[in-house]
Amino acid sequence: MRILTPSKRVFLTIPMILLACNIHAQDQNLTLNQDPKFEQLLNDKRKINTSLSTNDTYKIQIFSGKGEEAKKTLTEFKRQFTDVDGTIIFNTPNYKVWVGNFRTRIEAERNLAEIKKNYKSVFLIKPTK
Repeated sequence: MRILTPSKRVFLTIPMILLACNIHAQDQNLTLNQDPKFEQLLNDKRKINTSLSTNDTYKIQIFSGKGEEAKKTLTEFKRQFTDVDGTIIFNTPNYKVWVGNFRTRIEAERNLAEIKKNYKSVFLIKPTK
């Protein structure tokens, strides 16, 4: 193995430092072209993720029964109440239609009274995960 003297080390180190200072590998500009629907999809996903938090919210069950009837009930509900979210939950052997995502019991009971005018067997629930 050959040992370099200090003068040879300096002679090799200085050009390496100068070369390293002149390297500009990260100076390129990047242009990103994304579909405008991408932002909409992200916002929809954020909305869904916030609505999945069921521990601290109240919901109203408006139907329990067969799958096709649950779909019809949910579609009909969404036509009547456009500002209230709804979902179908499968709990063996029935499909259940849960609507709303109410933070307080008072808010849920107000909506329950309004929904009771159109649906007969509705009741308030507080789902747990």
